[in-house]
Amino acid sequence: MECKFFAVVKKTNHFKSVFLRFHGHGTLYFRSGGHFEANWEQGKAVTAETGNGGTYTFKDELHCAEEEWSYCVPADRRFYSEVCQGIKPAGRTQRTDAEPSAEVPLDWYDCGDGLYNPYNRVVYTYSNKFLRNADIDEHEWILRTCRKGVTPEEQF
Repeated sequence: MECKFFAVVKKTNHFKSVFLRFHGHGTLYFRSGGHFEANWEQGKAVTAETGNGGTYTFKDELHCAEEEWSYCVPADRRFYSEVCQGIKPAGRTQRTDAEPSAEVPLDWYDCGDGLYNPYNRVVYTYSNKFLRNADIDEHEWILRTCRKGVTPEEQF
């Protein structure tokens, strides 16, 4: 007997499968818009080729590859939208993958899924709702990696 199963995980993520547990073919859908598709055996994602894993696809349809990842590497630092649609002409530099990019308050950071306040270590959605508290590792990664809100004189 085959039945469709749809479960909500933590109210925002969900799993679709033809079985009543993580066994068989299924897809995990995340609130970020991405999804992870795999064949599952007793709760573990497996593939015929490697015996483990599955395929993660970001919301913009970029497929994550464990081997030979070619997106955003030192040799090619284009955003995925630039890979698909080409680079903008001189003077119209693209600062984020999403255009137009969000305004970043002074001394805050754009961490990709929201805005980060380094003083209280909280990530807020772009519509200013609480998203999460950043741990020490994420805090350090954001300060080292992400776009910071600066005054107009400090830009460029």
